[in-house]
Amino acid sequence: MARHLILTDADRAAVSAAVAKAEEASAGEIVTIMAECSDRYHDVALWWSAFVAFLALAVVGWFSPFYLGLADRLSGAWQNEWLPGKVLGLAFIVATLKFAGMYLLQLWQPLRLALVPGPLKHRRVRERAVMCFKIGAERRTHGRTGVLIYLSLAERRAEIVADEAIASKVAPEVWGEAMATLVSGIRAGKAADGLCGAVGQVGAVLAAHFPRAGDDTNELPDRLIEV
Repeated sequence: MARHLILTDADRAAVSAAVAKAEEASAGEIVTIMAECSDRYHDVALWWSAFVAFLALAVVGWFSPFYLGLADRLSGAWQNEWLPGKVLGLAFIVATLKFAGMYLLQLWQPLRLALVPGPLKHRRVRERAVMCFKIGAERRTHGRTGVLIYLSLAERRAEIVADEAIASKVAPEVWGEAMATLVSGIRAGKAADGLCGAVGQVGAVLAAHFPRAGDDTNELPDRLIEV
C-alpha cells in the first residue's frame, strides 16, 4: 500500500465529520469502510506458478537436447545415458524450481496484484464490499436506509452498496458521480478527500429521496472503519 494513501487522524476526523453532515438532512445512514486489500489472491498466485512450471516443462521438451547437454556439462558427466527415469527426474526438478520461484516472487504484493486480471479484482472487491455491508449495515436501520461506501486501497477500487429501501428507489447508476469522486481521490493519493466528496454526494441523493424526520436518530457509527 502506498504511503500517501495512509490516512492521518485529521483525515479520519474529516471523514467522520462529512458523514455526520451528510446525514443531517436525510434519514439515511452512511457507513464508510477502508480496507487495505480486499483479497490476498493466493489462488491467482498458485495459478501463475503452475502456468510457469508447465511452460518450463514445455520448453525443456522442445529443446531437450540443449537442456540435457547443459545438465551433463553442469554435472561433469561424460557420455551420460539419459534413461526415462532420469529425464522425468530432471523435468520434476525444473518444474518444482520454477513453481517455487514464481510463487516466491509473488510474495511481493505489487507484483501479485499486477498479475491479477482487472475483472477479477473488481469482482473480489465487490464481494468483499457486499460481505461488509451484510455484517455492518444491512437491515440495521429502522427504515433499511443504510448505505456503505467501501474503499479498497491495494486494488484502488471502490463500491457503494445500498440497503433495500434505498435500492428500490435509487438506481445503481445514480451513484456514478460519487464513485467518480471517490476513485479520482484514490488515484490522486488523496483518499480522505475522495471519501469526503463521495459522502457528500451520497448524502445529497439520500436527502432527496429520504428527508430526515423530526424523530430520526443516528443508528450507525459515523467514524471511518478500517479493516
